[in-house]
Amino acid sequence: MPSLVTPVIPPGSLNASTQPRLPIGGDVVLRPWQPSDAAAVARVFQDPTIQHWHLRKAESEDEAQEWIEQWRRAWDSETACHWAVADAHDDRLLGRISLQSVVLVGGQAEISYWTAPEARGKGVCSRAVARVSSWALEDAGFNRLELGHSTENPASCRIAEKTGFGLEGVRRRALLHVDGWHDMHLHARVREG
Repeated sequence: MPSLVTPVIPPGSLNASTQPRLPIGGDVVLRPWQPSDAAAVARVFQDPTIQHWHLRKAESEDEAQEWIEQWRRAWDSETACHWAVADAHDDRLLGRISLQSVVLVGGQAEISYWTAPEARGKGVCSRAVARVSSWALEDAGFNRLELGHSTENPASCRIAEKTGFGLEGVRRRALLHVDGWHDMHLHARVREG
């Protein structure tokens, strides 16, 4: 059945080239995931804070390796864009930033992230969110980015506000965490013009 609208991002636009490295200043880089990141991912997912706000945990380095392979394949299938947030000098893993649930027709995606415990409180996450958002909206042609977080997670709310994601509302009982149902804030940024 023919579409009545032209896709905002034509299929093949993202995977026509390799996933970009996105520098943030001179000290942080967003780079594609590497198989060698598995041990660091498995270690980060042992952190109680990560386990509190995420729905999965990595029980082994092999499981983390499977996730990394999924994240790498998502670029080729244009279903998501996942970056490792790394120290630009020693390549130490600082976090993860992703555009998930990519809808090419509408040019939409959901941004998500986590930060390794030792990198928290240093602005790494907000800088990564700002950098991926500018790449998505200005370079890649996305029209709308959404950011959702539990209403009980004020740190994520601060990141959303600091990076220009306006609060659009509350999605009641929208996500089941290990401690029960959570209301979720919905924030969004849209392309200017």
